[in-house]
Amino acid sequence: MQSQRRKLSARLTESIWSTDLSTVANWKARLIKTARVLFAVLRDLQDGQLTLRAMSLVYTTLLSLVPLLAVSFSVLKAFGVHNQIQPLLLNLLTPLGEQGVEITTNIIGFVENMKVGVLGAIGLALLFYTVVSLMQKIEGAFNYTWRVTQVRPLHQRFSDYLSVIMIGPVLVFTALGISSTLLNSSLVTWLDDFPVFGSLIAIMTRLAPYLLIIAAFTFIYIFIPNTKVKLLPALGGALIAGVLWESAGHVFATVVISSSNYVAIYSAFATLIFFLIWLYLGWLILLVGGNIAFYIQNPDYLTSPRRELNLSNHMKERLALTIMLHVARNFYDDKNALTGKQLANQLNIPSGIIEGILSTLENQQLISQTNHKVPCYLPAQPLEEIAVADVLRAIRHTNEEQHLNSAILKPDSTVAAVFEKFDNILDDSFSGQSLKELIRSTTDNNTTIS
Repeated sequence: MQSQRRKLSARLTESIWSTDLSTVANWKARLIKTARVLFAVLRDLQDGQLTLRAMSLVYTTLLSLVPLLAVSFSVLKAFGVHNQIQPLLLNLLTPLGEQGVEITTNIIGFVENMKVGVLGAIGLALLFYTVVSLMQKIEGAFNYTWRVTQVRPLHQRFSDYLSVIMIGPVLVFTALGISSTLLNSSLVTWLDDFPVFGSLIAIMTRLAPYLLIIAAFTFIYIFIPNTKVKLLPALGGALIAGVLWESAGHVFATVVISSSNYVAIYSAFATLIFFLIWLYLGWLILLVGGNIAFYIQNPDYLTSPRRELNLSNHMKERLALTIMLHVARNFYDDKNALTGKQLANQLNIPSGIIEGILSTLENQQLISQTNHKVPCYLPAQPLEEIAVADVLRAIRHTNEEQHLNSAILKPDSTVAAVFEKFDNILDDSFSGQSLKELIRSTTDNNTTIS
């Protein structure tokens, strides 16, 4: 049975990842793309990083929830809508049933006891620091799903995070107030008397929680990661995450109702345990939705069943020289500089691999980034001064640590002679050939052929 399952799994994997989508019908190509996204999300879940980061966010949320609500409470109090925090929090904890009411009451009690006005300068600074730390941890989790290694600069973190914390609650309660006013307006009441419109209004009322959750998730997916996220991928991830959220809420509520045995065993701790589990599920669903949005926006990452792709040294050298030629040729021909995404599309290589090679070339001062919102790449030196051998050497010596390189090896004359011969062959083969000469030679060959 196990051998048959392995064979079936191997065939399924082969059919999903080895099929050339350009050779199949459109409906089949869409089906394979969907299967690849599902496979990739399940693979990332099995890898354990998403679940680990969700658990980390649960811990951070416990420490930062009261300060976060205290800041939001102070802002909303200025607009006279601070009393709406409790119903919103109660709605989020609805799957916990009566225990959700207890948790909401306790949290609101903590918030009311935390008076921002009497904290003092140091206390207020620590309060905002705790809130910003929560936002930073959330950004780190979403950056992982989007393969982003750089976080926002410190000044940008404070400005972006605090603007969301200050303005976000006001916008949320404004949207809730508008939707509530529209549903209770005389026009809606009048339309409700007609059978067709009445059924439509009833459907919209039932869909309202889903729509609000999807809208909130879409905003999170666009704003939180430190990269440009397009609307449609964010909406796609939010749609699936929103449905999962509401569905998980109904299932969890059923579990809580039938969990009298757990209450008898854990007593007062049962409420805390259910609260932690619901927080974990909520964060995990959010991260899964972000993962889906990433794969929708970056289908080039769906070319292999593995998350991390390992290149041979030969492939790294060849890819580095190809990238340098593309960057140099565009500069030589006075064309627009290329972004990392454009290079990935032209070379049919996942963006993550291209970014790694670009980072290496940039560290070796062979290329440099522009100051555009989406950076483009230009040669960092005159083309006649960039030797082909230097490009290859940049890749050969990449990731060499200062305290872990060939200099710390015990000297061996035989090995040293081999590598000295290899370096000499590399220099002799190209005879100091520069990128400019390489571009000119390929241009002349193309002209002769044509």
